Amino acid sequence: MSLRLLALLGVFLAAGAVTADADPPANTSADRVVVEKAARTMTLYRGSQVLKSYKIALGRNPEGPKAQEGDGRTPEGRYVIDARNAQSSFHRSLHISYPSAADRRRASRAHVQPGGAIMIHGLPNGLGSLGDAHRLRDWTEGCIAVTNTEIEEIWRMVPNGTPIEIRP
Repeated sequence: MSLRLLALLGVFLAAGAVTADADPPANTSADRVVVEKAARTMTLYRGSQVLKSYKIALGRNPEGPKAQEGDGRTPEGRYVIDARNAQSSFHRSLHISYPSAADRRRASRAHVQPGGAIMIHGLPNGLGSLGDAHRLRDWTEGCIAVTNTEIEEIWRMVPNGTPIEIRP
């Protein structure tokens, strides 16, 4: 491949990366959220268009789907953003509709509690200065954590009722 063609390819790839990571247009709302646990990313979509991608921290025991309360795992599956809390212990939080009926049945068969209170949230109140450093390790009890600046943006872009898919 010629040097010129490689340079042109680099420009196109960089433009795509900038579009996904640049600030989305004002008053844009996502109609779908996809979390890739292995990649530690959360992406907001409007149709097939990527609005924004975020690096995330997960539950302290991220391998596999959430099986029971206290296991430190982030659930896997299809859920909905069904509530929000501006006064949470973390800088804002969006509630994920875990556990589903299937999650409750699975937990019941195993004679355990499925857990709950799974959120997308910012940093613990008073620790916002950690910023990006919070992603150095998975630290939540099963939630999806972003920086305080990022949760402010997500809060504006993700209305209640938005589907969220959490993939392994």
